[in-house]
Amino acid sequence: MAGLHPRPAIPFTVACAGIATFSLMDAAMKDLALALGAFNAVMWRNCLGALFMGVLFVGTRQRWPEAAVLKLHLWRSVIVSVMAVSFFWSITQLPLAEAIGLSFIAPVIALYLAAVLLGEKVGREAIWASVAGIAGVAVILAGRFSGHYTLGQMWGVAAVLFSAVVFAYNLILARQQAQVAGPIEIAFFQNLFVAATLSLAAPWFLMPMPIDKAPMLAGAAVLATISLLLLSWAYARAEAQILIPVEYTGFVWAALFGWLFFAEKLTWPVLFGTLCIICGSLIAARAKPTPVNQVEIATV
Repeated sequence: MAGLHPRPAIPFTVACAGIATFSLMDAAMKDLALALGAFNAVMWRNCLGALFMGVLFVGTRQRWPEAAVLKLHLWRSVIVSVMAVSFFWSITQLPLAEAIGLSFIAPVIALYLAAVLLGEKVGREAIWASVAGIAGVAVILAGRFSGHYTLGQMWGVAAVLFSAVVFAYNLILARQQAQVAGPIEIAFFQNLFVAATLSLAAPWFLMPMPIDKAPMLAGAAVLATISLLLLSWAYARAEAQILIPVEYTGFVWAALFGWLFFAEKLTWPVLFGTLCIICGSLIAARAKPTPVNQVEIATV
């Protein structure tokens, strides 16, 4: 295992690059989801991702996991399948920055899921985190209810909040998974099993991969892989408390890419509401200082 880097600014910068890469992947997936539908975009990206990570898995001579670990990989992949389709559908209805901002409430939700599933105590920090997170969501929704919304956008809000709840449970599974498997193994089996899970609905929803979209699908898969590797390197060489704020740079990239590629405007309710949610998430991180593993970052 790698030790802490003597210059924390280096892993911090690498982690920022990892989040930027992942945010660019989100922008590519929005374009693909608009063109192909969220199901097809996620399905084909994970098929290509399984191919790319399979080459890494074999090339680095990873050991085949035991049956119990395979079951954990499979169960988390089912959860990720639901989370990914709902999130990527939501960004076809909402601006990227708004969807990313709302998704930041997941760490707050994770506190309460940990209390229910792991028997952990809900402390005072968790309550304040909840208040800040709910206030942020309320501010963003108030901006929507002011008249600048459509029914589809409200369903998009519901989808991203549902995805955040599923993502919070996914964080708990990721912590369990990280104790028994490395990032390359996790990424390979996640891509493989997500594709296998979604294939159950393929007879009804799957469409052939359009040739003109194949380069972007491959690009999205490559971006997701690069992001995972960058974040893996950074989180192995710096403390979580140093790198946790990096997560929220995703909002800046989402706002930039949303404006650049989709002409999306950033509104004040979204900006202020996201700030409240980020404050709540930082309080949540302080309330539960469990080391963050790289696989908790690149999950969709």
